[in-house]
Amino acid sequence: MTGFTIATFDASREVPSIPPGVQVTRLDNGLVIIVREDHNAPVVSAQAWCMAGSIHEGKWLGAGLSHALEHMLFKGTTNRPGSRIDQEVQEAGGYMNAYTSFDRTVYHIDVPNTGARVAVDILCDIMQHASLPPDEIEKEKQVILREMDMNVDDPVRRASRRLFETAYTRSPYRHTVIGYPDIFSEIKSDDILAYYLEKYAPNNIFFVVAGDIQPEAVIGQIREAYSGNKARPLPSLVLPEEPRQTASREIIEEAPVELGYFHIAWHIPELRHADIPALDVLAVVLGNGRSSRLYREVREKQALVHSADAWTYSPGAPGLFGMSATVDADKFPTARDALLAELSKFRTNLVTPEELSKAVKQFLSATLASRKTMQGQAQDLGGSWLAANDLNFSERYLSAVRRVTADDLQRVCKTYLHPEGRTVYALLPTGSVPVPQASESPAPEQAVRKFTLPNGLRLLVKEDHRLPFVEFRTVFRGGVLAEREANSGITQMTGKLLLKGTTSRSAEVIAETSESVGGSIDSYGGNNSFGVNAEVLSPDFAVGLDLVMDVLLNPVFPENAFEREREVQVATLRAQEDQLLQCAVRTMRRNLFGPQGYGLDPLGTEASLAQMKTADLRRFHREFVEPRNCVLAIYGDVQAELVRVAVENAVSQWHPGKAEPAIARQTTPQERCARNVEKKDKKQAVLVIGFPGTSMESPDRFALELLQEACSDLGSRLFLRVREKLGLAYYVGAQNFAGVTPGYFAFYAGTAPEKLDEVETEILREAELLRDEGLTEQELRRTKAKLIGQRKIARQDLGSLAMGQALDELFGFGYDFGDQQDAKLEAVTLEQVKAAAQKYLRHDAGVVSIISPE
Repeated sequence: MTGFTIATFDASREVPSIPPGVQVTRLDNGLVIIVREDHNAPVVSAQAWCMAGSIHEGKWLGAGLSHALEHMLFKGTTNRPGSRIDQEVQEAGGYMNAYTSFDRTVYHIDVPNTGARVAVDILCDIMQHASLPPDEIEKEKQVILREMDMNVDDPVRRASRRLFETAYTRSPYRHTVIGYPDIFSEIKSDDILAYYLEKYAPNNIFFVVAGDIQPEAVIGQIREAYSGNKARPLPSLVLPEEPRQTASREIIEEAPVELGYFHIAWHIPELRHADIPALDVLAVVLGNGRSSRLYREVREKQALVHSADAWTYSPGAPGLFGMSATVDADKFPTARDALLAELSKFRTNLVTPEELSKAVKQFLSATLASRKTMQGQAQDLGGSWLAANDLNFSERYLSAVRRVTADDLQRVCKTYLHPEGRTVYALLPTGSVPVPQASESPAPEQAVRKFTLPNGLRLLVKEDHRLPFVEFRTVFRGGVLAEREANSGITQMTGKLLLKGTTSRSAEVIAETSESVGGSIDSYGGNNSFGVNAEVLSPDFAVGLDLVMDVLLNPVFPENAFEREREVQVATLRAQEDQLLQCAVRTMRRNLFGPQGYGLDPLGTEASLAQMKTADLRRFHREFVEPRNCVLAIYGDVQAELVRVAVENAVSQWHPGKAEPAIARQTTPQERCARNVEKKDKKQAVLVIGFPGTSMESPDRFALELLQEACSDLGSRLFLRVREKLGLAYYVGAQNFAGVTPGYFAFYAGTAPEKLDEVETEILREAELLRDEGLTEQELRRTKAKLIGQRKIARQDLGSLAMGQALDELFGFGYDFGDQQDAKLEAVTLEQVKAAAQKYLRHDAGVVSIISPE
């Protein structure tokens, strides 16, 4: 929501019934239209909400009817074929998606303002006139069955599903949203059609449209589209109540996974209950951020888990409060007990005023951040309407959060989080199960200002006063191109250790400092760069700048933190083995580039990490964290000149080194493995075919980006043939990676093992067609519109904008390079696309990486 400041959240003020700038219209047929006019960005988010999810499926409970409909509605109506829907969205410069949950199915299309009418028209069409042809339904059922297999293979999804199945015994929330194969396989096309006609009645849906619109025009368009659609009787559906849990439950299961994943949960009231705000704040104190108790005590001090957090799930029915962690299997019992011990401290000791204030600020900051985009604003309005028929419900909720006291946290802990109501579920590696034991108008948009400071640091500043946030993005050249096989992973490790202590702050103090003001600080290490990112509220700008510069310039690389992060990075490497597409892409890169540059994994290897020392990190830091190798972007609710002065003072003692850091110019290895097949104990198979690609500075980059998009969306030639027509794969697409040095172009697919050969043949056939024929004029036009439209939508997020422009400046293109890319994409011709396909998609240059079941 625009125009917010921290002062807005006065807990004593009266919250109006409807937010400023919002209109609600209810048609005679019961359809509700919610519109929000916001001209801060030339973007519109249109959303259609059906108030039916997996819990509403009646006799087909557990079949996943709602999810099946989500798959089908974009596949065509009586007015449009499915491919045309996707093409229209792309021609409007937007993108579309949908999701299904327990109590809703939501279809959303985000477009530039010029495409608003198209987006609304498509949503009105699919919500009323879906064609649902029986042959398409049967084909899509096979796709959904493959998706179910993927959910079994993914340990995170599998553990989450099993938690709900264990915690709930009668409530329909115990059933997975996607459905179960045995029940799902029984449904027929007539069952899906009947469910559509029943649940998609106008009196069971509502529309939310937010952004750069004229409200009356949108309302009039939807009213006209639904003028012939009458209200329909909705059958009464009484959901069974979950009986009170009277004894603790613990389920431990084994699977072919690398790490252990476990959850601990308790039943709590529904979202509108007065105690839910206190439970939310309790979850923040317990497990949100690096200064939280779980991170500080269990991950860092005791080194029992690789990650841990706390959360609440609060739907329209009674929900869950939980703690979750990933762990080495042998540490599971101790880690479980340690998490419970941290929670028990709330029963006997009140949180400090500082800890409570920090948690409340974190919650407010996270809620505000969700409203940075038009999609987020529409989602907030839709969620409030569904939860309470109150468009300002989220504001009332924030007021309640502000009123939470330390006594409230202790009371809700004692009331709800008791041992007899506890559910524990753990998914551990095979053979490791332990023996059971007991609004205001914003200021006009400001241009980016660039300052080059005396020490060579480049500073980018952009004023944006819509929300009280300040984004810091500090980037350095580095990544895998600055590494060798022997020290692979050092960029990532250095980035992590920057936050583990400075000459004046411990890791705990660093986390406390940022989170006590409702902010965040993090680091990253990628293929070409690394850096530190932070966000604070604008009154705390000085705190944010001081913290960022401290971790960059004064790290101490403590030995104990290094050993702990090495364990975590090794665990992350092992966890990658469960992500099949990621594994296949990693192998493809190694085959293309060898043990250098982009052939290296940014995480490193177990061997390289084992021999790494803190002295190596200090050397890397001295060489690469130097001002001439740095771009600092500060975007948000600031004044540019004041920022320049503050930064100059902060870096006055940061002097350039004797020589600039050396970045390797990668070369293609002489010998490559053209084909690699890896066997894993999984159900699905993954195929990746990679070709040597181009660099960010090459003009060919834009033609390859268009080729990628033309092969990667729901209306693409690959999708329409390989998945839709032939039904060979669950997902299929392409990836263009343009690096500082030449990268790669790859095709990928996830499929059933017995279809691997067919999928490979079809993908190579499509590559041949691209070389021989290129794209059609319609494909090129649609792909350009989509890429350019997505870029406009992405610019809504100030942090992403700051990061993108900082990297463009770092790599020598200039911070405004992104503004030129729309024109460069638009200028690409059909001949240039075909020439790029002929140049890069050569059959003799490709490498194949396959992962299939044993």
